[in-house]
Parts: sequence; C-alpha cells; structure tokens
Amino acid sequence: MNNCQTKVVKFGGTSLASAEQMQKAVAIIRAEDARRYVVPSAPGKRFDGDKKVTDMLIALHHTAEQSLPCEDLLAEIEQRYTEILRGLGSSLDLTPEFAAIREQLQAGTTLDYLASRGEYLNGLILADCLGFPFIDAAEVIFFDENGAFEPELTNRVLSRRLSRQRCAVIPGFYGSLPNGEIKTFSRGGSDVTGAIVARAANADLYENWTDVSGFLMADPRIVPSPRAIEVITYRELRELSYMGAAVLHEDSIFPVKVAGIPINIKNTNRPGDDGTFIVPSKDGFRGVATASPGSITGVAGRKGLCLVHIEKDMMNQEIGFGAKVLQVVADMGLSFEHLPSGIDTMCVVLSRADIAGKESELLERIRDAVQPDFIAIEGELALIAVVGRGMTGAPGSAARVFGALAKKKINIRMIDQGSSELNIIVGVNEGDFERAVDAIYAEFTSK
Repeated sequence: MNNCQTKVVKFGGTSLASAEQMQKAVAIIRAEDARRYVVPSAPGKRFDGDKKVTDMLIALHHTAEQSLPCEDLLAEIEQRYTEILRGLGSSLDLTPEFAAIREQLQAGTTLDYLASRGEYLNGLILADCLGFPFIDAAEVIFFDENGAFEPELTNRVLSRRLSRQRCAVIPGFYGSLPNGEIKTFSRGGSDVTGAIVARAANADLYENWTDVSGFLMADPRIVPSPRAIEVITYRELRELSYMGAAVLHEDSIFPVKVAGIPINIKNTNRPGDDGTFIVPSKDGFRGVATASPGSITGVAGRKGLCLVHIEKDMMNQEIGFGAKVLQVVADMGLSFEHLPSGIDTMCVVLSRADIAGKESELLERIRDAVQPDFIAIEGELALIAVVGRGMTGAPGSAARVFGALAKKKINIRMIDQGSSELNIIVGVNEGDFERAVDAIYAEFTSK
C-alpha cells in the first residue's frame, strides 16, 4: 500500500495526549507525502489515572450548569495545552481560544460546543506544527435540525473544500447544525470524521492511528498472546464488534465502506508494524492478502445473556407464532440478540440486565400470546462467535468448533449458524466462557 496517492490519517487520543506523542504523529505524517489530510482527536490519557481532555470539558459543562465556579477546571484544561505547546517548542498562542470558551461559558453554552473544543484546539496545534491549513469541521460537516448527520451535503461541501487544499487538518468529532451551533457525534466520533474525510478526499487509504498494532484474534485477557489479524473484511468487522470485540464499530466507518476505501489500523508507538487492514471484500483490495481456506479471523463473545425457551407441538404449522412472541418482546421495550429455533421449539436470546425484574411478566405475556406447552427462562448464558471468511467453502468448520468444545467437556447450549459459515455462534454456560474461547482459538491456530 506504499504506492498510495492520497491517505487520510486519523490519530486517536492516546496518540496526541502529550507533546512527545504529538511529535511521533508529526513524524509519521511527514514520513509519507501521501499523508495529506489529518484528523485529530482530543488529548487522551497520558498515564493510568490521568484524565481525558474531553471528559474534563464535559465536567466543565456540568459544573457551569450547576452555577459552580469553573475557573479552576478550565485553567487545568488550559494547562494541558500549554504543556503540549511548551514541549513542542511552539509559539502558537491559544489565549484567544480560551477567552472565547470563557465567553461562551458565561453566555450559557451547549455541552456539544464545550465537548468539541478538545479536538478543535488539538487541530490548531497540529496544523501549526505541520504547516498545514486548518479547516474547522463546523464549516464542512453538517447535521440537520434534528441532529441527524447529513452525509451527502457534507460530502459535496467537503469534497469541494479539499479539492482546493492539497493538505489540511480537520478536527474530529463535531460539525454544525443549520443554525450554526456545534453538534458532536457520539463518543468515538473522530473515527467517523476520519471516514467522512477519506470519502470526500477519494483517498486510496484511511489510516487510523491508535495505541495498538491492529486487532487481535481473541481477547488477550483470555488467550495469552493471541495472533494479530492481518486482514479483516467489513462484514467480519461487524460480526466481531457486535459480539463485543474491541474493534472499530461498523457505524464509525460507514462512509469509507460506501466508497470501498480500505482502512489500516496502525500503532503510533510502533509505526513500522503492518497493523490490520479492513477491506471491502474477501477478494482483498489493491494487493492486500486474502484469507487461507479453513482459517478464521477471530473469536469473540459476550456474557450476561439468557434464553427464553419455548416448546409447543406443531409450532411450525401455527402461522404467526414467532411474530406473536417477538411482539411481546417489542411491547416490553426489549431487543433480542438471537433467535435459534426448531420444528417445535423456539428460543429468544435476551440480555439478563434488560429483563431483570421483568421475568414473570415476560413469561406471562408470552403464555397469553401463544399458549406454549412449556416455557422457561434459562440464565447464565454466554455466546461465542467464530468469524472468518476463510471458513466459507472449507468443509467441517462447524465440526471443528464443536469438536474443540467436546474435547474440553464443554456443553453447548445453543447453536446459531448462517449458511455461509462466515459466522458460527455457540451458546455455553458463563462459567465455561473463557475455556471455550481458548479451546476454539487453539483449534484454529495450532499447527
């Protein structure tokens, strides 16, 4: 991927938490001429127990809302930036910016405005260090009057703006409403901004720089030293992130997914590591390798679930049976996770936390709706997803999963598998969760 013409680079909070980290980011950007558009986050934690600047800004708003003195907290935030500037040897003066923040506080500003200032100020510093033009995200990223992101309007305006700038720094996390007020994305929104900029720039690659060298095949708290994932497709990313793996959520990369732009997750502290490529399809993209037959991409799982187990003779011939059960779930404001079923059985997987205190009501409503022969809630369930495009077309993938669990004498309580074998989900007792993840990982990675 070194022959790219245009790269968009996004740096996370830990990558820009201090002057030392920012110097690393500057060196990375300058190392390749293709790294033309830069999206910074706000300063993150410098060490355990430290505070993220965005959290400090949110606390500042809460303090102001309660009509409590704000100056000490604002001075603490200002000091963070002063330390960064001093460490960089920069002469940039942020005094006017903090004066503007003080004025907004006195006028009763919004939470979104204050929360966005971490990225805004870091963007000014990074632009000054690089000698790049600074583009305020409020001028090029738009939300409608209801606060919904406007992707096409944003893409048109931002594309035109970038076409006039060979390079630029665009702060992450925020944009503007039609009335000009600042509107933020949800937390982690700088990833969204990076993807938006990559689409608008028609980039060859979107590099997302963080503090890890890509994604791991399993949770390192469960599997010692799991292998890194070299390549993952958008579909696999969604499957693993849904099951709780610490990967980028699909929602945060939707703009580049639409444009078919690959993402490279990189480590600011180890820039020579290959990291993980997120690519549009199993066929790879511009020279990025594909998976080998029978291989898996990762293993992830979730605890804290339960099964509503329903049995009724001739259930399959009763039109609308499943719809009635799910209507009860919906009427109670619950969402279901999975829906494994048989000819005369149906199971609904729910979050235990969501139904806490509502168990009896849920069972009674389902009884009234479908008159089952048997119904019960079975608790302490964990789900494990085995995800991998390499499983597709490789016979026996499911058998290997089941065999690995059988060898460890782990009982399987539920099976849910799509026809493509991209994703095999098994349910086990929570007490067996860690052993099950380790066993499945070993089965597919041991030589």
